[in-house]
Amino acid sequence: MIYSLNGTVIHTEPNAVVIECGGVGYKCLTTMNTLSRLPAVGEKAMIYTHMIVREDAVELCGFADKGELNCFKLLTTISGVGAKVAIAILSVLTPEQIALAVSSGDSKTLTKASGVGNKLAQRIVLEMKDKVKKMMPSGTVPEPSMNTAAVPMAGGNMEKAIGALAVLGYSPDEVTPFMGDIDPTLPVEAIIGETLKAIGKR
Repeated sequence: MIYSLNGTVIHTEPNAVVIECGGVGYKCLTTMNTLSRLPAVGEKAMIYTHMIVREDAVELCGFADKGELNCFKLLTTISGVGAKVAIAILSVLTPEQIALAVSSGDSKTLTKASGVGNKLAQRIVLEMKDKVKKMMPSGTVPEPSMNTAAVPMAGGNMEKAIGALAVLGYSPDEVTPFMGDIDPTLPVEAIIGETLKAIGKR
């Protein structure tokens, strides 16, 4: 399994990038959001990857950060969502926006992506919410353990952000240690973004 690529960008096209590592060019399917964050052709770049092996093809997908990678993996567990559909969704929405849409039941937002109709959007919301319920069966956010930073948990945007991060595959125990220094009065999307940045630096 190829975990990441660190090399020179030698080619880009809509939803794809080629990165040369050790004389070999690796073509990765990717999102427009990741493409917008990559440096110009000829410059160095690092992306996280996920390999999909099918009977008729092997596809390598690349992402600018772990948040987008994790969201892609979770999306592709939904029935009817393959790599191309997941990439289409992540090309028009950030992981934070997807998390907020799912946690609030806003399936209409997901229909902005090419190939995502109302029925598929509703299925994505329902199945991802079901996964969150399994991670948070009580429907509430647990108190942080003694060795984690103190995080304001009494409802509000911080709790909404933790619920939305669960949509991206992060359990409350995983994210609370990274939220101690984040202003709980920030908008939910900003809290999610700051938490993902902190997780990415570990």
